[in-house]
This record gives sequence, structure tokens and C-alpha cells, in this order.
Amino acid sequence: MGMATLDGKAEPGATPPRQRRRRGRGKLVAGLLVVVAAAGGALVAVNSAGLLDGSAGPTQSASALPPATTPVTRQTLNESRDADGELGYGPVTTATSRQPGTITWLPESGATITRGKSLYRLDNKPVMLLYGTTPAYRDLKVGVEGKDVENLERNLSKLGYDGFTVDEEFTYDTAEAVMEWQEDRGLDETGVVELGRVVFASGEVRVESLDSEKGQPAQPGQKVLTYTGTAKVVTVQLAAEDQRIAKKGTKVEVTLPDGKSVKGKVTEVATVIVPGESQNADPETQVEALVSIGDAKAARGLDKASVDVTFTASQRKDVLTVPVAALVALQEGGFGLEVIEGGRSRYVAVETGMFSGGRVEVSGDGLSEGMTVGMPK
Repeated sequence: MGMATLDGKAEPGATPPRQRRRRGRGKLVAGLLVVVAAAGGALVAVNSAGLLDGSAGPTQSASALPPATTPVTRQTLNESRDADGELGYGPVTTATSRQPGTITWLPESGATITRGKSLYRLDNKPVMLLYGTTPAYRDLKVGVEGKDVENLERNLSKLGYDGFTVDEEFTYDTAEAVMEWQEDRGLDETGVVELGRVVFASGEVRVESLDSEKGQPAQPGQKVLTYTGTAKVVTVQLAAEDQRIAKKGTKVEVTLPDGKSVKGKVTEVATVIVPGESQNADPETQVEALVSIGDAKAARGLDKASVDVTFTASQRKDVLTVPVAALVALQEGGFGLEVIEGGRSRYVAVETGMFSGGRVEVSGDGLSEGMTVGMPK
């Protein structure tokens, strides 16, 4: 069986050019489908080395023209990866008591707590929410220095207290502001923020669930409640090898349960250990990505909903593309296109690049946007 040649000559005993080309193209497409299937459905980029120069051979008559045609277009191709995600409020954090006492007040599940407000009350004294990235781990008093001190001072300043410098040093000026704050909240005016009086979170929180009851005694380390952020985010679990596509700042597309697509962006990426499904199974290392949604209104009313997230692994901008089926296998080696001009056709050798969505990036001498190339039915 013969294949298409650039010089227009057929091998002795070969079938007419149209039949050879159609068989060659069929084998090529089948081969590409095998490659795609072997890659688990991922898009494949194929680069053929040693292609010919793409010079035109003798033309074929109108009777030998292909049954269908398509234009060469210029566009952007994306290599993408789809993953399952869950729409919710992100990671759940547990608030534990750091002091002994009796729980005298709890918020309702779903309540939003903001800066300076009570997360719960212990012995009728507030345990307050402040914003910061460093967790509370010690008493804060005169002479103490560190990031947690800066967190405290920044919150006091935001709450309207002054007379001190927001830095990492707890001074007498800081203590005076603390005493004023303690007076306003009905606490003993000691100038010391004892461990367990405040809980630092990255921002306002939403109460997820209650792990204790009003009137219940509490001991240090006892769970009181859990909380999340207040913004809707998508949590995506990916295999460890897919970490390259889920970098912080990566833009994605999120398809909601109603079929609407919204833009999103990866805000956090963390490596997590997932226990094995059975008792004897080894734990699995995965990548967990948090995705923020640009259109918050689109996700309103959706809690713990399953969504589809499309990551763009790589991109080829402003390249010439044709449908994969337009490629023909050349006898000389590599791939080509059958260019139709003035009712006649000729073969042009091409190099292939990224494959995406049934199209392929092509380049070659004499190839340009708008050219008409042959296609099978």
C-alpha cells in the first residue's frame, strides 16, 4: 500500500493518490488515538523530527480532490487537566480551650465572627477572635517580643486603641492599651493577655460546628467548636505528580452544578497525606489546592456542592492549527497537509506541536492562516 509523497510520484503498483492518502490518514488518526488513550485521556504534544522541506509536488486534478476541506486557523491552544472539586468554605479549623472553666456561651452554627468579637465565653469571660497568621501560644506581656505581639498590636490599632507603636515589642504603652481594651470587654485590667484569651485566624470566620454545650466544663485541649473562612472556595484533591498544574496564582475554570462556568484562581496549595482505603493500605500523598471563585454570586446558595475544575497545564498562543484528521502521513517520513488552491491540490510537509480539543498545532514552509486543506468525510 502506498502513501502520499511530496514529489507526486507513486511507487510501482501503488493505488491512486486519493486512496493512498485516505488510508494513510486513517492509520495516522488511529495511531494518535492510541497515544491519547495510553496517556489516560491527557492531551498529547507530538513533535516529528527530520521532516522534509515542504516543497510542493505536481498538482492533482479536481477529480482527485478530497471529499471535505477546512481552513488553517490561528488561535491559542491549551493543554488542560480536569479534576473533581468540592465547593464549600475551605479547611476546617478546631478551636480548643486553653484554660479550665465552664462554657457559658456559644455562637450558633453558621454564625460569622469578626475581629474583636467573642468566639465563645468561658466562665462568662470572652475568648475573642483576632486576625493574624501566628497562633497564640503564650502569655503576652511587657518584655515579650515576636510576631504574635505584632499581631496583637495591629488588632488593637484596628479596634481603635492607640498610644503604642505596632511592632514586635510589647512595651508599657502596649500594656496600657491592653488594659483599656480589657476594661471595655469586662475583663480584669492586668495589661497581660493570657494564653487562651484570644484566637488568631487569617480573617473573619464562619462557625462550622459546635463540639461542646453551654454549661459544659472545659479543660485545656478540649474541643469547643470548629470554624472555616467565610468566602466560598473550591477544594481540589490532585495526585502528587499533578502539582505542576496547581501552582499558587494559577487561573482555572470552575463548572458549577447548574452548568455555568466561572473563573477561579488557586490561592493555596498544600501536600496532604490521605489514609489508605483499607486498614492495610499505605497512605497516599496528594496535593490539595484551594480555588477562589471570581463570581461569588454564582455560587450563592451552594454548600458542599460537587464541581468540575479545569486547570491549564500549558498554553501555545497565536499558533496555526488544523483538525487532527487533516494530517496525512508522508512516505518520506513525518506528517503533511493537502493544500487546496485553484481547484488543485499539493502536499506540504508540517511539524506538529500541541494537540488539544481535536486540533493540532502545525508549522511549515509556505503554510499560512486561511489556507484550505483537505479533510476526510
